[in-house]
Amino acid sequence: MAYNAISFLSFCTLLVLPLLFQATLADSEDRKPSPFDFLKHLQGCHKGDKVKDIHKVKKYLEQFGYLSYSKNKTHANDDDFDDLLDSAIKTYQLNFHLNSNGALDTETVAKMMMPRCAVADIINGTSRMRSGKKEPHRAAGSKSIHEVSHYSFFPRSPRWPPSKSLLTYAFLPGTRADAMSPVAGAFRTWAANTHFRFSRIDNYRDADITIGFQRRDHGDGNPFDGPGGTIAHAFAPTIGRFHYDADETWSVSATPGTLHLETVALHEIGHLLGLGHSSIQNAIMYPSIAPGTSKGLDRDDIEGIKALYNR
Repeated sequence: MAYNAISFLSFCTLLVLPLLFQATLADSEDRKPSPFDFLKHLQGCHKGDKVKDIHKVKKYLEQFGYLSYSKNKTHANDDDFDDLLDSAIKTYQLNFHLNSNGALDTETVAKMMMPRCAVADIINGTSRMRSGKKEPHRAAGSKSIHEVSHYSFFPRSPRWPPSKSLLTYAFLPGTRADAMSPVAGAFRTWAANTHFRFSRIDNYRDADITIGFQRRDHGDGNPFDGPGGTIAHAFAPTIGRFHYDADETWSVSATPGTLHLETVALHEIGHLLGLGHSSIQNAIMYPSIAPGTSKGLDRDDIEGIKALYNR
């Protein structure tokens, strides 16, 4: 009996191990590299270094508004960790409440590798994520410091005119059906916290706002980069376009390894209404989001939209 039991266990082991190997292999094949993976081997780099792929860091920071080599284009594509790159990383670290040392330390690399909105943090050279007008202060007899508002707007603060408090929206042809309810939920949340009302219509050509899924270069001058990089973008008023990256893994619920459709819709609708990015991590307008995360509007988001529309 003992021999038979051992033989049976050995048989089961021989049967299960190949299945586990196949499952692991399939999982590794499904996990495509992120466009931001190059940052991993640059961890620890700092000013004065010359390391392969530092030019990719420059392109990353240029994409999100932190860096410009307009006066010295010869260094835009080299791998020299120069003064401009050091300064750009310090600004990035300030915006994300990291240690502003200019180095690609562990925390900075981890933050830069997170999936994020494709809209730049800095537009036209002005750092706006920390532009809230309230100053931090310590209450009398208290050891805690009150959080400051860090909502921001697009340059020149574009907004919908007073005559457009009712905004219509429509889904582009080919939009996945499971995204429509989360997007509608996001519009309801904004409607509950603003003077806006939103109404869905069928004809996208007549809508104030259009929503759809796109891949790579899709003709609006803001190409996506594949899974794990930039995940969505929207335009300032009154352009009214919002695109999810179709290459990402999306879900209706906050599921590990996926991106939450409604949370990202809340963020992008904030852009459609005129909000820029916020440096407050709990704010919906924070630029990056971890897979499996869901969020709602923060006080910072609500104060920002009220300030923009003088409400």
